[in-house]
Amino acid sequence: MKRIMAGAMALALSTAITLSPYANAYVTDTTVPQSGGCPALDRWNLSPASPLNRRWSTSLPLAPPTVLTVAASGTSAQLSEISQAISDSFGAWSGVTGTTFNSTAYPGLFAPLAEVSAADSCTNDSESNVDGLNTICFNQPSMGFASGVLAFTRVITANAPGVSVGASGPAAFAGQMLDTDTLFRNDGQATFATPAALATPAGQGAYDLESLLIHEIGHWLGLDHSAVWRAIMFPFAPPPGQFLGDRPTGQAPDGPLADDDRTGVRALYPDPNDTTNVGAIRGQVLPANPFALATLPAPSVGASVTGIFGAHVVAVDADTGAVLAGTLGGWSCNATNSSLQFDGSFDIERLPVGHNYMIYAEPLVGLAAPADFSVALSDLCSSAAAVCTTPSVDTNFNPRFLPAGP
Repeated sequence: MKRIMAGAMALALSTAITLSPYANAYVTDTTVPQSGGCPALDRWNLSPASPLNRRWSTSLPLAPPTVLTVAASGTSAQLSEISQAISDSFGAWSGVTGTTFNSTAYPGLFAPLAEVSAADSCTNDSESNVDGLNTICFNQPSMGFASGVLAFTRVITANAPGVSVGASGPAAFAGQMLDTDTLFRNDGQATFATPAALATPAGQGAYDLESLLIHEIGHWLGLDHSAVWRAIMFPFAPPPGQFLGDRPTGQAPDGPLADDDRTGVRALYPDPNDTTNVGAIRGQVLPANPFALATLPAPSVGASVTGIFGAHVVAVDADTGAVLAGTLGGWSCNATNSSLQFDGSFDIERLPVGHNYMIYAEPLVGLAAPADFSVALSDLCSSAAAVCTTPSVDTNFNPRFLPAGP
């Protein structure tokens, strides 16, 4: 009836939408419908009649403290300071133009940020309290805190229309999000500072709370990790005492995001009234020697591997050098017969028109490795109703480009 997945941030090293038939722009999470079919994008079904509920638990570890604030611990001012950081983090995503997630163009999509007192308000490890309420927790232990994990988000999605959990209400489509919860590490191995506290001497040894919140809320939207270093969805946090991008402001609430992040949310929640970000670049990453590719292990979907799977394909503005979007290519799906093909296809959508673009492909051999995208790639085949196995990510290739055809 439902499934669970997690998106985690690790310690830095000192440091209704139609599914595209190709690996979609950006790296998004998907759900294979219970009845079979092409992977469906994970996303919310938002409307003023069904706004996104948002809560956070005011239970905070005090010895040692997990969240550093300028305001004194245990005061209403401390709670207000943390609440503001959470609100600004949501505002970064809802401030992106060209999306139906935009709170200005589409008001009424978000319920006010609520506060709850229970420490265990988030879904626990056994999924026994999946309540359909979306919560951020700072004082809840979990087995999900493996070595180096600072925070992670659990997402529950429907694999068929009509599925519901707790207060979520019945889903309208497969892939609809029903419950999201974010947990921050609370065992004393890491501290997190609000923007004001980060500027204090104590905050220099803490991780920027706002950067991590924005990253985890990206998972709330349905985004997976990004292999673009500057992106807020890059799987590694900025080092203690630092933050990514610009702080959100009233004039630029999406300041902390990179263009890659903005393209991601536009791909998931495209605004039908947007006439600027409507470009798309599609293609394939193919091997020079097709015999170098291994066939899928049996049992499978009956499709062989005919293209590079898991290549990082990036769209760059040729005039400015700005990275506007990236995706992990490698697959396509025939919507007519639900046939999944591992043919090296990619589809970078929601690009601004009127630009000159360069496209390049690279293997995942840098800081961002295949393991950082395991959920997004394996979920292409995660269904009890379908026999499917995803191939291993190909990291052993050197790209070259063929001339464009007619």
